[in-house]
Amino acid sequence: MSLAGNRSLPIRRDVLCDLFEFTRLQFLSAIFGISVFVILAATGAWSPIPRYDLVLLLCLAVQWLMVRYKLESIGELKVISLFHVLGLALEVWKVHHGSWAYPDEGLIRIGGVPLYSGFMYASVASYICQAWKRFDLQMHPLPPPWLAVGLAMAAYLNFFANAYTADLRWWVIGAVMLSYARTRCSFTLNGRGYWLPLNAAFVLIALFIYIGENLGTLLGGWQYPNQEAAWSIVHQSKISSWFLLIIVSYIIVAWLKSRVSAEERSPNTPAAIR
Repeated sequence: MSLAGNRSLPIRRDVLCDLFEFTRLQFLSAIFGISVFVILAATGAWSPIPRYDLVLLLCLAVQWLMVRYKLESIGELKVISLFHVLGLALEVWKVHHGSWAYPDEGLIRIGGVPLYSGFMYASVASYICQAWKRFDLQMHPLPPPWLAVGLAMAAYLNFFANAYTADLRWWVIGAVMLSYARTRCSFTLNGRGYWLPLNAAFVLIALFIYIGENLGTLLGGWQYPNQEAAWSIVHQSKISSWFLLIIVSYIIVAWLKSRVSAEERSPNTPAAIR
């Protein structure tokens, strides 16, 4: 074996170790969302009570376990709960306008929407919270806070307004891309630093959520109009929808992180904030 080959072997081993660590941390970060899919799969064939009610109870149990065993902090739970409420409000609006429906039984509903549906949005916020701390994420440089919050508000409000006005999602997405064009997302694996453009991270997360949405509709979690007769792939336009919702979730989580950092710097705050 050549000397060059000997030098390359540790590099390849490091890459494989980092790839394994990246996969492991991604799995742990997505554990809440994975749990929702497992619950949908487990309740699809038989449920002792209306299915969507059982899904809600099991999702609540998973949420309790995550806090109980310190996979999520109380602060993170508050952010996830806020995103649950925002998602549920969006669900009620969209179901009312016929964008999708919930075909199975469930007594615990608001505006015709089973209460468990908010957990699908909460799982996105949970993933971002988990990934942020597990990968030691750092984003820089960032746009001004007023611009970031304004873009998040525009992204969220467009989901409601487009029922009566033009859909401005591509304008909002373009503004997001421009605002975060220079922003790098840095992360750490086994003590080694990596980075990728934050816009690329947004797109990749949206793609994976889109794959999850196809699985969720296949398991009967909800149903689009074109899936009533038989299941079919979710329309690709939903990728852009998830991109916008990721922006909302990212801003909320970033707000939590900045607030916790400010509290940690305060002399009146305990050293450990949980």
